[in-house]
Amino acid sequence: MFKINDYVVYGSNGVCKVTDIEQVTLRNEELEYYILSPVYNEKMTIKTPVNNQKILMRELMTKAEIVNLLKEISKNETVEIEDSRRRVEEYKAIIRRGNAEELIKVINSIKLEKDEKISIGKKLNKTDEDIMISASKQLYQEMAIVLEIDVDEVQDYIKNNI
Repeated sequence: MFKINDYVVYGSNGVCKVTDIEQVTLRNEELEYYILSPVYNEKMTIKTPVNNQKILMRELMTKAEIVNLLKEISKNETVEIEDSRRRVEEYKAIIRRGNAEELIKVINSIKLEKDEKISIGKKLNKTDEDIMISASKQLYQEMAIVLEIDVDEVQDYIKNNI
């Protein structure tokens, strides 16, 4: 169980701070809820059951895990799904799960496709562009909190450490 002031990754909402834990009575049942504040969206508050099984909530990576993750980035692994509709569905599922290694594969996959399209004078489609932005944002925000740097510095940190 998380404590007040812990940072967590909450589904596709990214990094959130646990600001409170409330007791709520629903249908004569006492339930505990986390009150989450997304770190990079101060206007939003999330209230979720402590035992929520539908949306993944996990601890942030450690600095050591980020170092290992940077090794994964250099492998340039991708998501290998030929059917574009299935691939987009898998990309969205990966973003919901919030697994850093999988997010890197999504980013690598879309970046590769973007480079291929640019080489023939075309642009990446809007759906893939939005997915890449979402995956990068989620990954970079978590890394920024753990590394205690500004989110705008994460990309340079990655380039300097792979």
